[in-house]
Amino acid sequence: MLRALELSECIVTIDAMGTQKEIAREIQEADADYVLALKGNHGRVHEEVSSFLLEAKNKGFARVPHEFLETVEKDHGRIETRRYWITGEVGWFQDRGLWEGLRSFGMVESLREIDGVITRETRYFLASISANAKNFARAVRGHWAVENSLHWSLDVCFSEDASRIRVGYAAENMAILRHIALNVLKNDSSKKRGIKGKQKNASWDHSYLLSLIGF
Repeated sequence: MLRALELSECIVTIDAMGTQKEIAREIQEADADYVLALKGNHGRVHEEVSSFLLEAKNKGFARVPHEFLETVEKDHGRIETRRYWITGEVGWFQDRGLWEGLRSFGMVESLREIDGVITRETRYFLASISANAKNFARAVRGHWAVENSLHWSLDVCFSEDASRIRVGYAAENMAILRHIALNVLKNDSSKKRGIKGKQKNASWDHSYLLSLIGF
């Protein structure tokens, strides 16, 4: 899929499942940059990067060149604070040569306060971008915005979270079909309705249903 896209001068953001050396190389060969999420299933890489960044944070990033940005959003009684750190100090990282174009490590701390209850989440990233906090924040926030919108639509309109399909490749195949159906409905401009409304129209009107699938 990466080879089919025009990615030149873009920043590609991918969830942890796509944080792979081969994908980083593909992105760099497409003349693009990457911001790749790290999670615990990345084993030693996650452990080393998270330990380095947490230790630096606890020491106020003394002697660790970095950039920092904090944003605060208030909406309907909810307060969300996001803190972004990014550093170009990657020389110590033993595997840096295996990650094409690696230039920085990033950390995002998200604090959400609702009715006096605060939850905290910390995420870590490998990146080929320079240590610029504004660019880093823009890439991460842009990814979350798309991800949240997509997951909300798939859950609310297609009940994805309630699916109990587990056997073989059935779950993966159904996920692909849901994405295709969602894209078809989003791209249809013949009805001035939301996704749910278009689904109802398709169930009531076979001619509309056939038009959606190209007949």
